[in-house]
Parts: sequence; C-alpha cells; structure tokens
Amino acid sequence: MTPNFWQGKKVFITGHTGFKGSWLGLWLTSLGAKVTGFALVPDSNPSLFQLAKLESALHHIEGDVRNVDQLKAALQKSQPDILFHLAAQSLVRPSYDNPLLTYQTNVMGTANLLECIRQLGRPCAVINVTTDKCYENKEWQWGYREMDTLGGSDPYSNSKACSELVTASYRASFFNANDYSSHRVALATARAGNVVGGGDWAQDRLIPDVLAAFERNQSVNIRYPQAVRPWQHVLEPLHGYLMLAEKLYHEGPKYAKAWNFGPNDQGACTVADIVRKLAELWGAKEAWVQDLGNHPHEANYLTLDTALARKELGWQPLLSTDNALRLIVDWEQNRLKGADVFKTTHQQITNYQLMVAH
Repeated sequence: MTPNFWQGKKVFITGHTGFKGSWLGLWLTSLGAKVTGFALVPDSNPSLFQLAKLESALHHIEGDVRNVDQLKAALQKSQPDILFHLAAQSLVRPSYDNPLLTYQTNVMGTANLLECIRQLGRPCAVINVTTDKCYENKEWQWGYREMDTLGGSDPYSNSKACSELVTASYRASFFNANDYSSHRVALATARAGNVVGGGDWAQDRLIPDVLAAFERNQSVNIRYPQAVRPWQHVLEPLHGYLMLAEKLYHEGPKYAKAWNFGPNDQGACTVADIVRKLAELWGAKEAWVQDLGNHPHEANYLTLDTALARKELGWQPLLSTDNALRLIVDWEQNRLKGADVFKTTHQQITNYQLMVAH
C-alpha cells in the first residue's frame, strides 16, 4: 500500500456507518482521501460511527442501497475514483428471521450499485466486499480457494454467494477485461471472515457478547464452542482492500477478480479458545455455558486459502490471534475509562501502518 496514493482520491463507501465501514472510513480520511459515505443509520447503540464522530470527517449521506434512485443521485454527485461496497445485512441468524430483507439488501443492493456504476460512465475501481461464507461449505480441513464452488445454505451465506454471482455477471457483461479501454471500470470482490475489532456492537456476535458479559461479571452463552473460524482483526482485511484498490486503479483488469483475505493458519481457532484468550487478556474469570437450545445451522469448520493475495498483491496478515484480541481488549478498556474513541482508533490504525512499513 502506498499511503500517498490516497491523497485527494474521491472514495465512495456504502455501509460506512457499520463496524467495518467505520474503520475503513477513519483509515481513508487519515490518508487524505475525500470520502463520501452512503448508508443507513448505525444499527447498534452505541456505534463506532457515532463515538468516533465520523460524520464530521467525511461526507455522510443517509441512504439505502435498495433504493436505486437514492444511490444513483449520490454517485452522480460524488463522481468517485474508487468505491468500496460494504452495505449489507451481515449476520447469519437475523437472515433466518428476515430472509427477504437479507436478499433485497445483499443481492438487489449489489445489482443496484453495479447498475448505477454502469450508468455513471466513469473510470472507477470497485470492490464488492462479501464474506468467507459465500463458499459451498463442505467442512473441509483446508482453506477454500477463490475458484471453489460458491453456495451457502442459510439466507445470509446464500445471498452473499448471489452477490458474488451478480458481480461476476456484470464484470463479464459490462466491465469485461477485453473492453477495459472503453469502460475503465475494474471490478473485484473481497472475501474475509470473522472480522473482529474494537467498536463492534452487532447483535449475536461472539466477541461483543463476551466483552459485554465480562463487563457485567456474568458467564456468556456459547452455541457452538468447538466451531472453528478464521478470526482476524479488522485492520488486516482492510489493508488488503486498500492494496487491491490501488492495484485496480493502476492496472485494472489484471486484478478484477475474487480475492480471499484471511489470517495465518493459527488464526483459525475454536470459539472456546477465543473466550479463554479474551478472559486472560481482560483479567476476567473464564465462564461460559453452552446454549443447548435449537439453533439454525452454522458451519462447524471454515478457513480461507490466501495464497493468491499473498502472491499477486504482496499482502499478508501481520497480527496473531492473541495480538488481535489484545487490541480489542485495549480498545474497549480504554473506552470504558473515558478515552477518546477517535484517538484510540486512529492510534491503532497508525501503529498498524508502522507494522506494514516495516
């Protein structure tokens, strides 16, 4: 990643009020980008977007990707050089409660955005951020590669696989590499899973639930203690997205494809391991009980193969699971002590950039 590259670049982010979108917005504004955000109001209270006062750092537009007219007007005004699509219904269990909303947001929201970009007729590097769960999960003991079959049994995972297919269709039909000199749109997808970090208060998420239980000195309910996930700090995939965006901007079709961003092999830990590590770092008693109620299906084992990003982008994860969790605990404990959330978040971004530079 070249920090000076972002100076003055016009960047459009959908979903900038969410957890990952807020971190991305803060990072880009610190690099000097002119950021426009398009999203619904934050879906949690508190939210990183509000606590870090991100609205004052970028151009904030309250809008819904399901509304194509709103989206088109915002893009026409922004005229972006680079676009990150993060707006989504991003949780598995709520997708069972409201599957139609999930498909409308994750599938038609993607189609609306890509159609608006097509009509915009402007050179643009575009990254659609999906998920590791877009793969047809066969409970393999090895990581999924970008060419593996897409699928997903629950509405969230399935809708994200559909979002990938919509993106591939638009890339083949309207943003084809062979015609790049005429349309000048480079379109890629980025797949990352179980992203964690300070400022995540989403419902039904392991780490927010664990930290909330620690604050109340209570035990936490765990649905699948032996489930394995590729845990990674939010700065890791965001660094990958920034590197990919720069490549798309400069070299276009060579990088217009799907990319995995995941942790090293040791980053794949069980849910029980994560709770134990967090308890040690927090100074809390490790106390969890398995929730034996009826739960929707969730994958038991899921990891990603990141060889493509390592080889072609030069990207690699820098934080161990322990270090990632330590950053989260430090962030949250500083917040509880009354520290400025913007400064705490910005300092973690700065420290991570120093790691990247070395």
